[in-house]
Amino acid sequence: MKYSISLFTLILIISCAAPSEEFNATIVIPEVADARTAETKISLAKEWVTVAPDISDGLLETLASQITELGIEVSKKKEGSANLMLNLDASLDTESYRLQITERGVEITGGSEAGVFYAWQTLRQLLYNHLWSGESWKAVDLSDTAKYTYRGYMLDISRHFFGVEVIKSVIDQISLYKINHMHLHLSDDQGWRIEINSWPKLTATGGSTEVGGGEGGYLSQEDYKEIQRYAQERFITIVPEIDIPGHTNAALASYAELNCDDKATALYTGTEVGFSTLCAEKEITYTFLSDVFTELAEITEGPYLHIGGDESHVTSDEDYVRIVEFTLEKVIALGKTPIGWDEIANAKLDERTISQYWASSENTSLAASKKASVIISPAAHAYLDMQYDSLTPLGLHWAGYLPVKKSYNWNPEALVEQLDPEQIVGVEAPLWSETLENLEDIEYMTFPRLPGLAEIAWSTKDRRSWESYKRILERHIEWFEKKGINTYKSLE
Repeated sequence: MKYSISLFTLILIISCAAPSEEFNATIVIPEVADARTAETKISLAKEWVTVAPDISDGLLETLASQITELGIEVSKKKEGSANLMLNLDASLDTESYRLQITERGVEITGGSEAGVFYAWQTLRQLLYNHLWSGESWKAVDLSDTAKYTYRGYMLDISRHFFGVEVIKSVIDQISLYKINHMHLHLSDDQGWRIEINSWPKLTATGGSTEVGGGEGGYLSQEDYKEIQRYAQERFITIVPEIDIPGHTNAALASYAELNCDDKATALYTGTEVGFSTLCAEKEITYTFLSDVFTELAEITEGPYLHIGGDESHVTSDEDYVRIVEFTLEKVIALGKTPIGWDEIANAKLDERTISQYWASSENTSLAASKKASVIISPAAHAYLDMQYDSLTPLGLHWAGYLPVKKSYNWNPEALVEQLDPEQIVGVEAPLWSETLENLEDIEYMTFPRLPGLAEIAWSTKDRRSWESYKRILERHIEWFEKKGINTYKSLE
């Protein structure tokens, strides 16, 4: 079996390179926990050949596809000698790995196939550093493991719609930094973006426009399944969000009966928030919620369903709690773990639920006191749609400007009083799309801030230093340019 990885082309590239520096294992983002480098320089073999009986062909195909841009090919054989060894070791944590580069070749040992995949992302970065930045190779022995099990990136496809190919491109880009969850914001006032067979007008009407009045669009259920398949190949779990009871104008415009006055609202293409709500008094509201989350659960492979719950300013406290508690219980009954923005703390929570901190430390403390787990996504540090500075042509600044340094220099454990660090399951970087219209816009707001947020999610605080990280990030920005990723250039 042969994949698009043999190293004959690679060896030619290496022989022509003029190394300007010594091999540097600390060039990797997120920073590696344990890196040991020998003094002896080594060269790569002419061809990488792997014998990996415990590794699936699907994983090998994915790994191979990720380095074709370097002109590398890899072949597989069933038995015999190899210079690319891929192993599993059940004694390691699931996402842990060891990567060794010696005269004999490359050996990767993972606690699972996920660990092998993350080791490969480290190897990719080392290859970029050698082939694109001209550093020589030395023998190296790296061991690494993740701090948080949830390392997330959120893409809002409701304010502006982005289809399958754009989402796949984003998945490819974030996988390099060991992000393992992609949260898709699928419904909002401006658009409903996931097909629900039992409520077809949600997409036919609610999906027909977007911010600024564009044509909108939506994901069919087959599209959604394809995105999940692609993400799973890169060990990324899709987390779908249906935002209730506010942020629901697209649904209210699609079905008059969801409104308390039985009158459909007008489609909305602006950017204001907090003006819409489901009607808590009507039984049809709970039928709607049950149908939508049931269908979504049926087509979602991952363990999570996000119920939103934020900025429901025109919903009374009593109605908010009634709708949110119904939805939480429904999601749990469907065998999924519900996640909601930090306002859901005002409803009944327990250890089966996850609160996502974005604005209120008080809400997050309250959720934690009810034994809920927490995802940390502070708008002031992690919202990728915040402008870098006052001259940034895209983004907003209601949570303040977010230069690269500020997005890196914070500690998830220090933001919320009376929060046991053990209750934090992870960190997520959301990207809202009010001002974003295409992949280039997404890239510009994502990079170079995402790598630092990924490091916060993967590495321990004692291993993080802005001054050393800044020097490494400058190298990564050079790689972004070679990869054709639209990137904000200043680190100030």
